[in-house]
Amino acid sequence: MLEIGWFSAKLFLKGKLLRDPVYFVKQITIASSIGSLILVLLAQANIPLWLPISVSSLVTGLIMPFLLKDFKMK
Repeated sequence: MLEIGWFSAKLFLKGKLLRDPVYFVKQITIASSIGSLILVLLAQANIPLWLPISVSSLVTGLIMPFLLKDFKMK
């Protein structure tokens, strides 16, 4: 398993893993922005900090498959 991870990391750093890296970065940026916005908005509420972190992480994790459904690798 570590060998597969190392091989993928090497291909990624060489630029040979993703077919369309601009699409990947765009989708990751969208998901990160939504997660950050939720975190900042919920952190303003008078609730324990673990709750906004958990909610924003959960929402970001839930939207990732939808944003990356057309993601292609080489």
